[in-house]
Amino acid sequence: MSELDQTYNLPIYQKAEQIFKLTEGLVHIVPADNEFLQETTVRFMMENAMIIPVKIAGAEAGDLYDLRMENAAIIRKAARELYVQAGSLRFEEDIKDKDYILLLRETIDEFRELFIDWVAGFDVWNYIKDSWGLFNPPGVNARDKDPDEDIPFNPNDFFGTEDDDDDDL
Repeated sequence: MSELDQTYNLPIYQKAEQIFKLTEGLVHIVPADNEFLQETTVRFMMENAMIIPVKIAGAEAGDLYDLRMENAAIIRKAARELYVQAGSLRFEEDIKDKDYILLLRETIDEFRELFIDWVAGFDVWNYIKDSWGLFNPPGVNARDKDPDEDIPFNPNDFFGTEDDDDDDL
């Protein structure tokens, strides 16, 4: 099974796809003639619903703790915004079938539980220090010395070039 197939089969990814499909269904019952809702809430809901599975795939593709946590923060933000945006539609009189709203919000709650377990499974020992301090594993401070700085690295050796003249770039 390919890595992409493994990602698609993750319970959190499956739930994210479910959220996307429910969001698609929900935005179809928003009246097309309500330009305000179409240009704001509907657009933002679809953006958030699309971000979630994409960022899960991105986090799974890169195994570094700091990058996975950065994706997780974006996923959390998108899911929370989608939850609120869907909830705001409850107060729109033009929307008759409000069952979609409740169903989507319940699905986001289920997603949150999967999300907690997914994030807990990130490997805290596989990271590059985040000098901004946001996505470091527990116990790593932004002002700590970066252990990678002790590793001698010559880009010319790495890229196999002998030309030290970078003026041509």
